[in-house]
Amino acid sequence: MNDGPIYIGGLDRSGKTTMQAFLASHPRIAIPYAGSNLWSFFYARYGDLSKEQNFERCLAALLSYSHAVALNPDPDRIRREFRQGPADYARLFALLHKHYAEQQGKPRWGDQSGLIETYAGHLFAADPSAKLIHMVRDPRDRYAASLARAPKGKGRAGGAAARWLYSARLAERNRRRFPDRYLVVRFETMVAQPEQTLRQVCDFLGEEYVPSMLTMDGSPRQRDKLARTAGRAPGTSPLSQDFIGGFRQSLSAGDIAFIQWAAGKKMSQYGYVLDPVAFSAAETLHFWLVNCPANLARMAAWRGREEAHNRLPALLGRRPDRKTLRSSGQNRRSVAQTV
Repeated sequence: MNDGPIYIGGLDRSGKTTMQAFLASHPRIAIPYAGSNLWSFFYARYGDLSKEQNFERCLAALLSYSHAVALNPDPDRIRREFRQGPADYARLFALLHKHYAEQQGKPRWGDQSGLIETYAGHLFAADPSAKLIHMVRDPRDRYAASLARAPKGKGRAGGAAARWLYSARLAERNRRRFPDRYLVVRFETMVAQPEQTLRQVCDFLGEEYVPSMLTMDGSPRQRDKLARTAGRAPGTSPLSQDFIGGFRQSLSAGDIAFIQWAAGKKMSQYGYVLDPVAFSAAETLHFWLVNCPANLARMAAWRGREEAHNRLPALLGRRPDRKTLRSSGQNRRSVAQTV
């Protein structure tokens, strides 16, 4: 069996945590509930980790980040084992997840993180046995779900279209470069055909399909969250197709039209059918003179920020949300509880 790491990527609200819940319910696989985002937030931010001071700064930052602390890291063990191999970020991140899997009594570790597909080349170079599952969802439904969670979110339809196109293009590029190590899974297929999807995923991972994966017992938090959202009774399947196509009830005609105009060709390649949108003469004028230019500007702004994040991570890289950061006192208590 392949014991290489498993990565779950894609955009937020695309089914990454649901896939995590399925895989974490496999007797051999450990994947934490919360996405780590270690690559997005910490990769290349602290310079060469072979330099002790850089390594310690990076480790201190990790130990103040709640999603890393949730892995119950042992700082002394990390320091000891890190010195026994390549002094790079991939190895440091892998140690945290490997130790977590050992605590769960499982031989194979995994990580679900948004946009980790950006780093596919680094992941596979660091460990040729790694596999990446890339979740893709209809961009209209994904945007509607994102708005439901954060109604005042920035970027609006333009930012949502830019993010989706960026991730979808990475999926195609990475699948061409790493055909045996990269699997694209549509959210809609996973929800409509969970057993068939999981059998395909297990075959891709070189694992035996285990029917109990469908219960999501390895990730009760996500299982119960899905059941509540779907209005399902405890003990029944928490998956629901009710939200597929739900964008029709929650997005404006202008937002639907823009996403389809900006990403329609790529959507069709992924099997997403475009809806007809009827505008009055005044609405048509507003779409082309106001809505479209504003969202194109948001697309350009998002692409510019993303380029800056990736090119200059030390200066302009993403930072963890303040709510996920702990004070030094909290950090000392958390670490003391895990040693």
